[in-house]
Amino acid sequence: MAKYYAAVDMGASSGRLILGHLENGKMVLEEVHRFENGMVKKDGELCWEFDRIFKEIKTGLKKCKEIGKIPVSMGVDTWGVDFVLLDKDDKVLGNTVGYRDHRTEGMDEEVYKIISLEDLYARTGIQKAIFNTIYQLMAVKKQHPEYLEQAETLLHVPDYFHYLLTGEKTNEYTEATTGQLVNPVTKDWDYELIDMLGYPRKMFQKLIMPGTSIGHLSEAVKEEVGFDLEVVAPATHDTGSAVLAVPANDDDFIYISSGTWSLMGLERKDADCSKKSCEMNLTNEGGYGGTIRYLKNIMGLWMIQSVRHEFNDAYGFGEICAMAEEAKDFPSRVDANDECFLSPDSMVEEVKDYCRRTGQQVPETLGEIATVIYTSLADCYAKTAKELEEMTGRTYSRIHVVGGGSNAGYLNELTAKATKKEVHAGPGEATAIGNITAQMIKAGEFDSVEEARTCIHESFDVKIYNA
Repeated sequence: MAKYYAAVDMGASSGRLILGHLENGKMVLEEVHRFENGMVKKDGELCWEFDRIFKEIKTGLKKCKEIGKIPVSMGVDTWGVDFVLLDKDDKVLGNTVGYRDHRTEGMDEEVYKIISLEDLYARTGIQKAIFNTIYQLMAVKKQHPEYLEQAETLLHVPDYFHYLLTGEKTNEYTEATTGQLVNPVTKDWDYELIDMLGYPRKMFQKLIMPGTSIGHLSEAVKEEVGFDLEVVAPATHDTGSAVLAVPANDDDFIYISSGTWSLMGLERKDADCSKKSCEMNLTNEGGYGGTIRYLKNIMGLWMIQSVRHEFNDAYGFGEICAMAEEAKDFPSRVDANDECFLSPDSMVEEVKDYCRRTGQQVPETLGEIATVIYTSLADCYAKTAKELEEMTGRTYSRIHVVGGGSNAGYLNELTAKATKKEVHAGPGEATAIGNITAQMIKAGEFDSVEEARTCIHESFDVKIYNA
């Protein structure tokens, strides 16, 4: 009998429950349940619907039972930085606010009154992003000090779902690092920093590493879904899981985990918390096995997803790629990392305005807007590759694009051309694969990361684009 492992892989726009098992030495995936995700307005704040999402996770587990494929373990991965606070009765304090909400505006200045940007980077190695947990907590402290007074527990999003499944409260390392409150050397919370900022240290749980068993389903969940399983922490930050699934065992590559965001970087043993690294806005996030993901956050396909929504989702991403290719001679470019693209009322208007403001030709058609975004992203990748090579003092021969964006053929061609490197695209389901891989290593299906990555390379299609 095959042993099944379940990955709940939750992105900013959708979530899935995916089963994985080994068959003839290859990994086989099966999507069992897919559901919508997104932020909704509540009391003037952009919030996540965690109660609804938890019901969807349980629906996915029930479907596993219906098809007779009961997993031996499961793990949840999500985006970074967001969290919930629980009071002494384990009730959620306030709204489950998401990272695109504007509550963090000006909170960087509040933090820098206590510790400078440079000193903060030297301590954590995490790039400045206005939505990091450190600034979100400052927003809570300023706007709802009563929540921090009542808070007993801080759980990041995947930790919260693991808690709802098992009743066990944990903070997983890869996810915690995204918040800018972890020491990259000790790989533990920077309690001195937490105290300086006036955040209650009792809220923070002991950090656990990917591959740690959290526990079994609670009695209530077990009864509802009809079976029990072990809950195992993957690299709960989705990029951490995606990087684990890069199908390569050498170190001659740069990866791009491509989805709503593009995370472009290298796998390293130690963090680089230097002033120069800070100036380049590179970040040192936690990876599987205590590694460091030395990378840059790039706005990514969020821009294309937003434009697609404005056209009422009438076109598939493949069709948009084709339109962009038809308009490939359109000359204008935008800085894909400009904060104006983070959460605009209209992405289409924002792209047009940017071109107008910078004295460039203004795109009018969907194809022109898409080509501006894709070529701008490729240029951004080329610039980032140069920065990574400068910081490490070496060159890399290829780029591995994993995640949903690996299917954007036109963008991969542009990336190969802009970076002058071979682009290896795939697997598309990298995050779910990495999540399942962590569980399989824990269960002894693989003896090492190297063995797992060899299996991934042999199990999934990888398309090569020449420079």
